[in-house]
Amino acid sequence: MIELLVAYTPFLIAALLLNISPGPDMAYITGQTAVHGRKIGLFSSFGVVSGAFVHVLAATFGLSAILATSALAFAIVKWIGVAYLVWLGIGALRSSFAKSDVGASNLEEPAIPISRKPMTAFGAWRQGVMIDVLNPKVAIFFMAFLPQFVDPAHGNSTVQFFILGLLVLLIALVVEGLLVMIVASAAGRIKGNRKLGAWLHRALGGMFIALGVRLAITQQ
Repeated sequence: MIELLVAYTPFLIAALLLNISPGPDMAYITGQTAVHGRKIGLFSSFGVVSGAFVHVLAATFGLSAILATSALAFAIVKWIGVAYLVWLGIGALRSSFAKSDVGASNLEEPAIPISRKPMTAFGAWRQGVMIDVLNPKVAIFFMAFLPQFVDPAHGNSTVQFFILGLLVLLIALVVEGLLVMIVASAAGRIKGNRKLGAWLHRALGGMFIALGVRLAITQQ
């Protein structure tokens, strides 16, 4: 057991560094938490990790190789993802101009209630799943990163690949959970400030569109 821990220490350090590095997932979760509150932030994180789990499964069984080798498959997934992100961005921008019918005193409502149609936990989870599943770069990341730490001497390579992928996702949950708590605490201090909330909601919409543009310019 100690030998395995020592052997995988470099992997755990690398996985932690990757998860604390700023990126699209972290930006998305931060934005969702700032606008909608802690609960939605956590479910957004669960969604992102769930989407990444799909890529771990695909990479484990070799399905992600299609995205790595087929320019057409990569382009199809990428442009669907771009369209989805831009659609989310436009929706967020439109909702930021809607008058809220929600009472600011309700503790169960988002930290900065803006939209007529509040984000639900399931909606946040589904959004996170879609954003990660429709990003082909995530699939290629797992294909490139995990094999470096698979050692046939430690058992079945496929099982190792899958377990290493799960460890990356577990670390992501911890890191993102802490991020959500910090952002939610800060956002709670400005709860009820509708004007600032509206601008944060617009920033969220702009962030979605920026992520879409970022995905659009990525190459296979």
